[in-house]
Amino acid sequence: MPELPEVEVVRRGLERWVAGRTVAAVEVRHPRAVRRHLEGTDHFLAALTGRTLTGAHRRGKYLWLPLAEPDGTPAGQALVAHLGMSGQLLVEKPAQPDETHLRARFTFTDGGRELRFVDQRTFGGLAVEETGPQPDALPSRLAHVAIDPLDDTFDADGFSTALRRRRTEVKRALLDQTLIGGVGNIYADEALWRARLHGARPTDRLTRAQVTDLLDGVRDVMHEALAQGGTSFDSLYVDVNGQSGYFSRFLAVYGQADRPCPRCGTPIVRESFMNRSSYSCPHCQPRPRARRP
Repeated sequence: MPELPEVEVVRRGLERWVAGRTVAAVEVRHPRAVRRHLEGTDHFLAALTGRTLTGAHRRGKYLWLPLAEPDGTPAGQALVAHLGMSGQLLVEKPAQPDETHLRARFTFTDGGRELRFVDQRTFGGLAVEETGPQPDALPSRLAHVAIDPLDDTFDADGFSTALRRRRTEVKRALLDQTLIGGVGNIYADEALWRARLHGARPTDRLTRAQVTDLLDGVRDVMHEALAQGGTSFDSLYVDVNGQSGYFSRFLAVYGQADRPCPRCGTPIVRESFMNRSSYSCPHCQPRPRARRP
């Protein structure tokens, strides 16, 4: 599933290619693409046609594009997108053949490139959501998603306090989008390796210094991933121009089972975790001792 760096790369592409353009028509090719729009497909089409997409914003792994009326006044609504496991938002020339898994198409009054939502596994989706009166107001559905650590308003001290009050494992906490936004399985493993913490370490045993190291690790790996266009393991994650990201070449532990740790040379181990996989170095990230009864 795309995580913060991948979604941010898509956001930047939408800001460049789509923001400021007026929707001429919308075609929904598969009903699951708009299943989160509870008022139905016809209402979804009517809410977008003739309106201008004024920008492109992100909260965690969600994207939203505020809408404006023909006279330029904010519509109090936004197009919200979640890419799910395999969703892609592509900017294509109208003459470009339809993709096999094309789910929705947006054409614009300027006759230029289309915006296409392609989703092989149909876990992603689009919806028009109510927002506040301000042009960039957050859609109400996204209010539960915590601010991510790359945001200037992220409260590091507040996060440290909240994390250390939890009685859970640190990796589970990193994946909790109500605590910290945008971190998924890949970047959680990479940040924990940088902080020399095993994912099973109890959060209430972390020191403030360890939380600081962990946050530094999260920020560093995400900045580096952004510089490489995100992480692509297959053709399912691409930017709006269909280009893959290259950060998979720089991963220290994720997906690197049995390969030497870049820091100490110990073979990386894979463990099962919440129906997925965790990767760590058993030397740099020793598993914590079990709590005494």
